[in-house]
Amino acid sequence: MKVTLKILLAAAVVLLVYMCYRSIMTPKEFDAEKDARESTIKARLIDIRKAQIEYKNVYKTHAGSFNDLIKFLKDDKLSYLIKEGVLTDEQLEKGMTEKEAVKKGLIRRDTIWVNAKDTLFGANYNADDLAKVPGTNIQFSMDTATLTSGSGYTVKVFEAGVKYDDYLGDLNKQLLVNLKEKAEKLEKYPGLRVGSLTEINNNAGNWE
Repeated sequence: MKVTLKILLAAAVVLLVYMCYRSIMTPKEFDAEKDARESTIKARLIDIRKAQIEYKNVYKTHAGSFNDLIKFLKDDKLSYLIKEGVLTDEQLEKGMTEKEAVKKGLIRRDTIWVNAKDTLFGANYNADDLAKVPGTNIQFSMDTATLTSGSGYTVKVFEAGVKYDDYLGDLNKQLLVNLKEKAEKLEKYPGLRVGSLTEINNNAGNWE
């Protein structure tokens, strides 16, 4: 009887130690995995923002869909200035302008047109991946709006994001609930996003 009791007591101690260990390690593992996933998602959201800013520079409004944004990257061309040579100190002291130096052939300034994708992200960038949330089979949500600033100016804005459920749904359920409840209490977006449809924030990411 005493032997059985000792075995049960030892088992209980082992279980308690394990539970304490898991209670410490589970949140750490959750945070580590969350940080790893969010690192790639943030990078993709920054790409979306970069493409949307350039799209707006060309069309004076943001792309209303990823199809439009991706088509812009693939088909449109952006101007690129080639610069060869700079004005010397002597030329600057004589009051020579860059325009005059170009006319005299002393320096070169040429504008060429380059594919939007290549200009913004490089030739090897896959524009079709822009809408995809890294590590998942879903797409970012994206929408546009027009807001009025405090001084009465209308400002075109966009928002692109993904919620915690969509990229952390396979992790610890209780820790995920805690994360969402924290966002709700702070009246924050429950996930990652750039831009906003309700405030003028210069297209900032909610982690910046």
